Amino acid sequence: MREDVSPKDRFVTVYGFRPVLAALADEALQIDKVLVAEGSRGPSVREIVAAADARGVPVRREPAHRITLLSGNGRHDNGVLADVVAPRMRTLAGALDVRHHERPRTVLVLDGITTPSNVGMILRSATAAGVAGVVVPHHGVAGIDPLVVKASAGVAFRAPVLRAETAQDAVERLVEAGYAVFGLAADAPETVFDAEVPPFAAFVLGSETSGVSPAIRPYVGTWVRIPMPGDVESLNVAGAAAVVSFELVRRGLTTSTPTTSGRG
Repeated sequence: MREDVSPKDRFVTVYGFRPVLAALADEALQIDKVLVAEGSRGPSVREIVAAADARGVPVRREPAHRITLLSGNGRHDNGVLADVVAPRMRTLAGALDVRHHERPRTVLVLDGITTPSNVGMILRSATAAGVAGVVVPHHGVAGIDPLVVKASAGVAFRAPVLRAETAQDAVERLVEAGYAVFGLAADAPETVFDAEVPPFAAFVLGSETSGVSPAIRPYVGTWVRIPMPGDVESLNVAGAAAVVSFELVRRGLTTSTPTTSGRG
């Protein structure tokens, strides 16, 4: 059966005058469409419409309430948004519904990380390291919006994002597919540098305040910690993600060549 893929699993939606203009100005990005609120006027709107026309990007007028619904941020969307094609974004279900050797080898799962800057920095580090997938659930984690894009320095558009409804849905699918699930915890008996990591593995990154959520903990097969001999209690979750990502590089468990369509 062919998977029914939602637009939210294909596009990164940016909103607001400056982010939309910046996306239109970047020739490396493919813009699917621009939406402008009905009745919205002014120099910035005219500039956006002109930029979209110059690139052949469709511009649609929509009710203001629909723009707010789609952006999720009515205070800052300025009545305009753009859907940017994310060539490496796909659903986790789709990524697993392939031949075994075509599945992403190592993935990060974001669990309860609600700060956009952390999500953006994680996407940047993981993409730089060649991690095959970062599960960014639709619920319980900061959405991929202009703040995340900014924190990632634009990498979020081409990051290997895997979409699932929740982190629990994601780990359930990963366990069923035979992935070993690792969780990070400060009091874990093993370090991330010493633990045995099989070819197909998922690392769950929990929130800084509460760690891996209770719903996820039963699925974790191995707990690991990042050793910190210095006088610091813990790392920011984005810093921890970078350590894990480049430890996977050291082990040869990432790839610099994406196996999915689009550029990395």
